[in-house]
Amino acid sequence: MHPQDIEYHRDNFTINTARDLLDITVIQEFLSNESYWAQGIPRSIVEKCIENSLSFGVYDHEGRQVGFARVVSDYTTYAYIADVFILESHRGQGLSKWLMECIMSHPDLQGLRRWNLATRDAHGLYARYGFTPLRFPERWMEILNPEVYLRR
Repeated sequence: MHPQDIEYHRDNFTINTARDLLDITVIQEFLSNESYWAQGIPRSIVEKCIENSLSFGVYDHEGRQVGFARVVSDYTTYAYIADVFILESHRGQGLSKWLMECIMSHPDLQGLRRWNLATRDAHGLYARYGFTPLRFPERWMEILNPEVYLRR
């Protein structure tokens, strides 16, 4: 299934789900150099992640990418939100809240049984959209390899 591309507008900003608008360089540089969760991620991995996700690009009035998020989903039962960021130069304008509103309201992501995400420091943001700590953490398992990109 390929979700429909949607564009949202607010003030001087646009959020769009069209892959061909994404600035892979901006995304890869932020994830690799500024994020705590994807240090050192190579461009080829970022490209493959985007290819297999529903991506949301945030753009200023000149069309420059200033934020990003992606959703990994089967579009029927489950969605995982990943790689959410707003460039530091554009923070404090409510863009992360608006980005989450657009993600949660996307028509191809409605009626899902479960949503997940992981965060170190944005619990307050995600709580606004219904996210809570795991109800049954003892049921969840993971394989975590946080330095995988640094060993390449």
